Amino acid sequence: MDDYVTALRRAVGTKPLILPGASVLVTDPEGGILLLARADTGGWGLPGGIMEPGESFEETGRREVLEETGLTVGRLELLGVYSGASCYYRYPNGDEIYNVTAAYLVAFPEGAVLSLDTAENTRWRFFAPDELPPTLISPERPILTDYVRLLEERRAG
Repeated sequence: MDDYVTALRRAVGTKPLILPGASVLVTDPEGGILLLARADTGGWGLPGGIMEPGESFEETGRREVLEETGLTVGRLELLGVYSGASCYYRYPNGDEIYNVTAAYLVAFPEGAVLSLDTAENTRWRFFAPDELPPTLISPERPILTDYVRLLEERRAG
């Protein structure tokens, strides 16, 4: 993927790109959300990333979870598709993107062990939905807002 984005960046510099990708909310039995401390930004984010040419959103989500955490996940449940101004992000190096993200839910695989890719992420933690870190990267906020709303609806009945 770096080659694809790198080639695009050579052509457009740091100007905004529209990039499709997937994020996966890996949840624990209490509804906690797995977040990763990103090495490139220092903020917390969901496992996920940019789609490679020829991939589906689901394939992107599964690949990214495996690459970033070592987890092989089961059936993905679509939470929603996110795009627009709230999905804009500017990296510390000046690169700008507008994410088009398919976000999925999946339960943490029973008995699995996390194996963090430390090139992309420095640590991991499950956060309660009402105790999200203040350094959450901005494109994750609408996804997590919808997740909290879904939890409330499911608990209400």
